[in-house]
Amino acid sequence: MTTEELADIPTIDVRTIPPYERHPRIFSVLEALKPSQAFAIVSDHEPRPLQYQIQARFPGLFGWTYVEQGPEVWRVLISREAGSGCECCCGS
Repeated sequence: MTTEELADIPTIDVRTIPPYERHPRIFSVLEALKPSQAFAIVSDHEPRPLQYQIQARFPGLFGWTYVEQGPEVWRVLISREAGSGCECCCGS
């Protein structure tokens, strides 16, 4: 993904959000995504625990692509996979 393409994608920079607000904010964005939509997160640490939470809560529903992997900044593109037409986040 080019820098220009990434610039057009909504981004949450969690470095600017208090820790207790980070995951709730990310999950609210996830739940609002429609199939084939995406957003990015920027973090100052490896976001692997978030990836595991997303996989457990929404199995197979979201893609996870590292754009940058530290050591100071991590960027991840999270995309809603094309679904069966259901507009909820149930994964069906």
